[in-house]
Amino acid sequence: MKVKKLFIHTIGCQMNVYDSEKIVERLRPLGYVADTRIESADLAIINTCSIREKAEQKAFSFLGRLAKMKRGRPELIVGVCGCVAQQEGRRMIERMPHIDFVLGTMAIDRLPAAVRKIEAHACRIVDTDLSHQIQEIPSISATATSQEVSRFVTIMRGCDNFCTYCVVPHVRGREFSRDPEAIINEIKSLVISGTREVTLLGQNVNSYGQKQHLCDFATLLHQISQIDGLLRIRFTTSHPKDLSDDLIAAFGSLEKLCSHIHLPVQSGSNEVLTKMKRRYTRERYLERVAMLRDACPGISLTSDIIVGFPGETRKDFKQTRDLVEQVEFDSLFAFIYSDRPHTVSRHFSNKVAEKEKNHRLQEILALQSHITQKIHARLQGTVQEVLVEGYSKKQMDRNQGPHARGTQWMGRTSGNKIVNFVPGSASVLDKDIALGKMAHVEIEKSFPHSLWGHVVRIGSGRSRAKGNKCYAA
Repeated sequence: MKVKKLFIHTIGCQMNVYDSEKIVERLRPLGYVADTRIESADLAIINTCSIREKAEQKAFSFLGRLAKMKRGRPELIVGVCGCVAQQEGRRMIERMPHIDFVLGTMAIDRLPAAVRKIEAHACRIVDTDLSHQIQEIPSISATATSQEVSRFVTIMRGCDNFCTYCVVPHVRGREFSRDPEAIINEIKSLVISGTREVTLLGQNVNSYGQKQHLCDFATLLHQISQIDGLLRIRFTTSHPKDLSDDLIAAFGSLEKLCSHIHLPVQSGSNEVLTKMKRRYTRERYLERVAMLRDACPGISLTSDIIVGFPGETRKDFKQTRDLVEQVEFDSLFAFIYSDRPHTVSRHFSNKVAEKEKNHRLQEILALQSHITQKIHARLQGTVQEVLVEGYSKKQMDRNQGPHARGTQWMGRTSGNKIVNFVPGSASVLDKDIALGKMAHVEIEKSFPHSLWGHVVRIGSGRSRAKGNKCYAA
């Protein structure tokens, strides 16, 4: 079989990264091999995101670049997948004649058949059908990308919440949870191939299993934690309204569950939260945060904020700022509100001026930057347990492999903080450090987005029994 080159450009969340892995796997039987060079690609796919207007603009900008390439290479097959494909459908084909296929979020498993037809008949295909209820989300093969220390595993798809600003239910479909046995089998397969950490993905993992009457999310975590060889479990994203007492308790009792939770608050104003249809209050959110910190002292908390939601007053924004100051998130993803197709909020009046939205965004980002630097500074002088994920970016930029001394590695703490580090004692050599191992790193310096230190010991050894699992990392 002729080897053909596949280039994928992925925009958006971890779910899109996972879907891109599936695309590579589904096209392998057709002879396609993933390649990082778009210039030599036989098939170029952009996997898109439409959650923010900026992400959608990036997609169309990249497609414009592909149009120029296809004029010079008419045989190049160009495809669009993901949320923008689902949202725009046939309009994309009509607007951009160089696109050969548009496949929505539920059509990845129909991708091979579409590519075969295009190769054979030079036709154009649009498939954005969400009507078929999927019975199972196919697993990623462990051999697809072997030796990766950390992998994503989708446990559910879609969303039933319909927040007024969010396009996800319209482009990802309604909520559907995978069977727990299939999830566990996939993770076991990944562990055999070298994976030591998994991040469980879903639009709202906290509601896992409820609709299909499966086990709840806390129970699933307990089952996954029993997998031999798996060192760490992470998950995203959590909806505050479904954050159960059992899930909170799991942070204090499950050894493998990382001491980090991403808990999007979106706004600190109850009035705005009501307009957003978030179905929790500021007070409820703060109560859940207090319970998390009681169950797992030192837990890292990250969140999302939307500034400039229609009708948001300066008073509403001040309440958001006050909440950020009170909680002291470890980091924050802050976004300017933008109208999205199909959403209720696009029809809301009292839109906030762009200049004011930008001012509020910069104010929140500056506040969070100060908080993050303060939290990072506290870690100087502490020893953190870091899962080795690979060479540091600086090391990769040097295009250097390991040598006798001084190789810079990177990994993350249980609290999801990036640490770059080097061997630091005569008893720890470069050859002792390897992917998937735990390194105890003494933090010497802190930066806005990372930490730096040296290894003092290799291997797990810190007691992580109940009541001693969490620490400030």
